[in-house]
Amino acid sequence: MVLVSFRRRAMPLATPLTAHDRPKLVDLVVFAEEAEGAAGAGGLRLPPSAELNNRRRLTPPPTPPFSSAHVLYTPSHLLHLPPIMFSATARRVPLACPVARRRLFHASAPALVKVGDKLPDVDLVEGSPGNKVNLAKELTGKGVIVGVPAAFSPSCSENHIPGYINSPKLKDAGKVFVVSVNDPFVMKAWGKILDPSGSSGIRFLGDPSLSFTKALDLSFDGASIFGGDRSKRYALVVDNGTVKATHVESDNTGLNVSAADKVL
Repeated sequence: MVLVSFRRRAMPLATPLTAHDRPKLVDLVVFAEEAEGAAGAGGLRLPPSAELNNRRRLTPPPTPPFSSAHVLYTPSHLLHLPPIMFSATARRVPLACPVARRRLFHASAPALVKVGDKLPDVDLVEGSPGNKVNLAKELTGKGVIVGVPAAFSPSCSENHIPGYINSPKLKDAGKVFVVSVNDPFVMKAWGKILDPSGSSGIRFLGDPSLSFTKALDLSFDGASIFGGDRSKRYALVVDNGTVKATHVESDNTGLNVSAADKVL
């Protein structure tokens, strides 16, 4: 939203201004990065043909530079705009640079997990939706998190996870978890097939909402194969909730750096 800024307060552009308020107008904040060059920053860009609800047209000021597509209204010109410009019933005119506006207010994108990072405080599910597992709290000692693109996929079922289950070094790895963007029922069934007796101690967790995977920035667009976003294939070596080593497949689904013999 465009804001009209006063010395001690700010209000939406659509808020009526009294005769007492209008002389206090000091600046207009708009997000128009493209106007920072020839046009200058801080103006309100309106189409020359923009009409308000009573069909009164705004007359473009003669002094500021303008393009053939838009006219730039600077703070000083706002003092002389007709009162209807600040009417609560005035039709809103969109900003000329909505992309620039969004860019200033987007949340910071997650960064790819790296050595030294703490595990995200996010719940996964094990066996049933109500059984929550928080790996940031669970891994207070040594452990390994193995991420896979999909339960029951050939590479995951035939090579990747069996490599950990059958590794002689597994007993020294601490707690080992397999995480996939699947529901807990699928992960439970998959675990019983790969390790029927459960003797390996490996636990199979679901991340159905991708909250854990995206917090680590380890998701990728797998719509063409899996129907939606999935987890990259990876392995993280963890100690006391802190990542000590990362093994992330550069092609998302290959099996090279995250194999058991490269991690354990």
